[in-house]
Amino acid sequence: MVFKRRDRRPLWKVAAEFLYPRGGWVRAFEYVKHRVRRLPDTPEKIARGIWAGVFTTFTPFFGLHFIIAFTVAKIMRGNILAALLATFFGNPLTYVPIAAVSLQTGHLLLGRRPHGPIETSLGEKFAGAWGDLWHNIMAAFTAERADWHGLRLFYDEVFFPFMVGGIIPGIVAGSVAYYLSVPLIRAYQNRRKKALRAKLGQLSRSAENPADDGPGSG
Repeated sequence: MVFKRRDRRPLWKVAAEFLYPRGGWVRAFEYVKHRVRRLPDTPEKIARGIWAGVFTTFTPFFGLHFIIAFTVAKIMRGNILAALLATFFGNPLTYVPIAAVSLQTGHLLLGRRPHGPIETSLGEKFAGAWGDLWHNIMAAFTAERADWHGLRLFYDEVFFPFMVGGIIPGIVAGSVAYYLSVPLIRAYQNRRKKALRAKLGQLSRSAENPADDGPGSG
């Protein structure tokens, strides 16, 4: 397969590189920016893909962001690869502020008040939901009774407000990324075209006027 690694990394190494990639986050961002700028498509289509990817990071469907970005980009007729690369906007450095903004907006739209500070209670609710899920899985094989309280709390306090509240900031962030990307990508593509024309012109002149260094010259 094209994207299959030859060397299989242990799970701990995959998790470590997700939290802090080799070369650091600055290098990772530069790599994504470089790949996006070199995509062979129109600036508008690439930017629509970027919009789809950035918008997707404001949804609570973690683990499905590639699929959602692909679907949104397909509907918008945007560049698919740009959409997948733009999901990198959601990473361990940005997930907390994205979640905080989305949750605050969601609770506001739903007319609710979160129980306690969102930043501190978010981890507790995630832990409670996973604890319930694991307990209920084990309860299927033991005499323990299933308890869905933590998952219900997670859905009411985190997932549903996140899903509702992420729409507006997702649209805003995606639109900002779109309008910033179009002129930058167009300028980069124009520079590449000029450089390519200059190189082709130089090769053409070299072919028309070969150096007089062959036999019998001089």
